[in-house]
Amino acid sequence: AAPAATTINVNKDPQFCGQFGLVDEALVVNKENGGIANVIAYLYTRSGPKPEVHPDYAASANEKVVLDNEKCRFEPHVLLLQTTQTLVMKNSDSVGHNTNYSTFTNPPQNILIPSGGQVEQKLSQPERLPAKVACNIHPWMTSWLVVQDNPYSGVSNKDGELVIKNLPVGTWTFQFWQEAGGYVAKVKQDGKATEWSRGRLEVTIKPGMNDLGEIKYKP
Repeated sequence: AAPAATTINVNKDPQFCGQFGLVDEALVVNKENGGIANVIAYLYTRSGPKPEVHPDYAASANEKVVLDNEKCRFEPHVLLLQTTQTLVMKNSDSVGHNTNYSTFTNPPQNILIPSGGQVEQKLSQPERLPAKVACNIHPWMTSWLVVQDNPYSGVSNKDGELVIKNLPVGTWTFQFWQEAGGYVAKVKQDGKATEWSRGRLEVTIKPGMNDLGEIKYKP
């Protein structure tokens, strides 16, 4: 059963932030189909060969990717970033915010962004796990930054569907992670209980569609 969303106690800038009906986004479940949003998966290559990059990703390799402070929350809640891209931290609100990301490989940053402002940053090294982003002014604001040196990352949508396109053929390891539970480890894959050690799954990618089936997981 989908858990009820927990209402945020808006104790900072309540006249502005209190008008948006903010809720805790650590676990977002679709009441209609039980799908979990914001489950993260990415190609895990720390100890293996680097994948070839499909030509379809060339156009976006050097794009600017926006993490916005909008309606007193971060948009998107999970941001996928390649090391060749530029992170744009933006503030669309009429109140000030700061964007404080706690990276491990890249230098962490805590940047004050006034209303209408934006700051650009480059994160040149891949991160082993998603990095937490917070606003210290508004402590309920949280998002996650997935920094990788290849484009093969994905995040599930509101229906719990997760797609990574144009993967290279071969045997690869994927890392799965979700905010409320951390590593996605104890799962049922097409009804069969199994455990993915530290949230990692080895998959042989073949030409065409590769479907992992229905994955059931309870954080």
